[in-house]
Amino acid sequence: MSRILRFGRKAAANGQAKSLVVFVHGYGADGSDLLSLGDVLGDHLPDTAFVAPDAPEAIPGAPFGRQWFGIPRFDGTSEERARAGLAASSEDLNAFIDQRAGYEGIGADRVVVVGFSQGAMLSFNAIPMREAPVAAVVAISGQLLHPPGLAVAVSKPPFLVMHGDEDEVVPFASMAEACNALVENGFPTYGHVMEGTGHGIAQDGLAQMLGFIRQVLGG
Repeated sequence: MSRILRFGRKAAANGQAKSLVVFVHGYGADGSDLLSLGDVLGDHLPDTAFVAPDAPEAIPGAPFGRQWFGIPRFDGTSEERARAGLAASSEDLNAFIDQRAGYEGIGADRVVVVGFSQGAMLSFNAIPMREAPVAAVVAISGQLLHPPGLAVAVSKPPFLVMHGDEDEVVPFASMAEACNALVENGFPTYGHVMEGTGHGIAQDGLAQMLGFIRQVLGG
């Protein structure tokens, strides 16, 4: 059974939403970390609502911040427990997407998932498992943790994969590894390198994201 996720929401500028962007935050943050991007994107996507769930777990021993699953090299979590956490949070995220799409009165095919860092790692794993495909995924500064999972994907939405070439947290090489695996398994795949960027989202990345979202939503 999936866990209930707390979340923040930014309504569509035009009132009734015709599409939805779901932001999936990184390790140590919470939903508010990415929801502010809705203020930037919303001006150009007036028919789109934005939601950003908080990861279900507090980080052990940390005074603040959330995690979708433990990371062995950060907190000593075992590989087995990390895999179990990834699987559980994948179910949580997919249930959340279905719930929020239903609330907005739209189908999953009008949902775009934007994941950053650990949120991108989760999106790589969770979204191909969905029986109801989403419109697209934007994966930023992430890593494909379980490539064999793509071979048994239930749905294959388009992916935009972006990464800073000076990322000091998640190796830049992770971008090519993810893109190659996606292409090999039949996913429509697009890539963008944010030159001179570390572990973050640059202005050119925002522009690419906006253009991609408008394209897949037909706006």
